[in-house]
Amino acid sequence: MYIPKFNEETRLDVLHGLIESQPLATLVTMSASGLFATHLPMVLDRSTTPYGTLRCHISRANTQWRDLTPSIDALAIFSGTQHYITPSWYPEKAEHARVVPTWNYATVHAYGPITIIEDPAWLLAHLNALTTQHEASFSAPWKVADAPADYIASQVKGIVGIELPIRRIEGKWKVSQNKSERTRSAIERGLEDLNTPESLAMRDLVNGKRP
Repeated sequence: MYIPKFNEETRLDVLHGLIESQPLATLVTMSASGLFATHLPMVLDRSTTPYGTLRCHISRANTQWRDLTPSIDALAIFSGTQHYITPSWYPEKAEHARVVPTWNYATVHAYGPITIIEDPAWLLAHLNALTTQHEASFSAPWKVADAPADYIASQVKGIVGIELPIRRIEGKWKVSQNKSERTRSAIERGLEDLNTPESLAMRDLVNGKRP
């Protein structure tokens, strides 16, 4: 990923924070026929390897897991806050009009080798971890054990597990760092005036806050 120095985010806790807050990843692998991508929710285990390990599962019917080239690292892309930035917010527009639009965003790219796992016990543990993570905010969280055991066993037969120990991780926060302080302040005001969840989240990033 192309990352100008002023857009680079290297703090591992910040990168992990985006992964955990935006766990739906685009998993990109190389196969004999070219690149293949699947969108998958992932669970991050921070305790393993220097950068952590990603775990997910994929439909057994999805050919990606069979056709990937194991000698080439996979790429998991996590997309965070993003927003269009209009040049109408820039004070320079009224002064000389030499301004153009841009798109602000935060993203993490995680690279590593893939291990395919078909062990039912591993898959069940993974499904429990995934479900626990995403049901935590509900007043009555659903648990895998709430479904009949034979039904869950049949569902597990239809998936395979994927484990990706992160060997390299990159973060890009393109949030108007290359603009002057007065222009950033104007962008913040413009985003705040829109008053949407997306615009307010980007306002916070332009202001220097991190997830």
